[in-house]
Amino acid sequence: MNPIPLLLAAALAFTSFTAGALEPVPAAPSKIASEATMLAATHAGERIVAVGDHGVVLLSDDGGAGFRQASAVPLSSPLTAVSFINAQTGWAVGHWGSILLSEDGGEHWHVQRLTPDDDRPLFAVHFFDQRDGVAVGLWSQVLITRDGGRSWQEQSLPPPPGARRADLNLMSLFTDAQGRLYAAAERGKVLRSADRGLTWRYLDTGYSGSFWAGAALADGRLLVGGQRGTLMLGSADGQAWQTVELGSKSSITGVAVRGSRVDVIGLDGLLAQSLDGGRSFQLDVRSDGIGLTALQADEAGLVLFSRRGVVPRSEVSAASVVP
Repeated sequence: MNPIPLLLAAALAFTSFTAGALEPVPAAPSKIASEATMLAATHAGERIVAVGDHGVVLLSDDGGAGFRQASAVPLSSPLTAVSFINAQTGWAVGHWGSILLSEDGGEHWHVQRLTPDDDRPLFAVHFFDQRDGVAVGLWSQVLITRDGGRSWQEQSLPPPPGARRADLNLMSLFTDAQGRLYAAAERGKVLRSADRGLTWRYLDTGYSGSFWAGAALADGRLLVGGQRGTLMLGSADGQAWQTVELGSKSSITGVAVRGSRVDVIGLDGLLAQSLDGGRSFQLDVRSDGIGLTALQADEAGLVLFSRRGVVPRSEVSAASVVP
């Protein structure tokens, strides 16, 4: 759930290695770490873990009311996604093909994979359990692990229908209740894997732009969003796609589902809520127009992140609490 296209060009030019030595530079402690752009967030037990620009990892143990910077992150390049399987064990991915592991709830991280000589950013990661994980990124890159990230194998994707090669940017990952994994991608494509990333099938939504985020709804249907306010709803089998009208042309960067409640965020301060399982949405645009970049939702409400960092709880509508 992240606006990678916004930051891709700048991040690709950013280096977190010392000149001539290709040695990673750790993320620096900062008094204003909570103002860094956060690109993804998740729960590690009761803790919220957010990752973003400059290798910043933020932790909250009070439901998002306050955040502090993680104690040790070995890279200062952008981290784009994060996945935890329990309160202690999680992975983050980012630029330079980086994959980081934490075994203490996000407090300390160490490198499992790094490719400084070939910067193919990873944009999303999902772990099913202690062993099985998938990371995806630039130019149809798919990596899988069956040993908790100690080793990663690249999986070759077939070209999309009508194309000569597989070269889509795979922007985000989400799962459904059956454990099937989905990747939101460019050119209106959604990919589905029923075997934890080994093989993939293309789902054609009829859209030609990029999808940046998605989620499976409580009833099994699929919801994906992307450029220019495009939000599309598909059946549980990945067919019968239709456009959901938001009343906005602002690109969508994140989707969160809490039962029949669905929250969508995006650029230009876009925040939309559905109370009927994604069939219709009420639009609520922030007055400052700041681009929202990540969200984390639970029964207590929403925690939002923007290009300027953590959005103060006082600025999040009381309507974000599940009734």
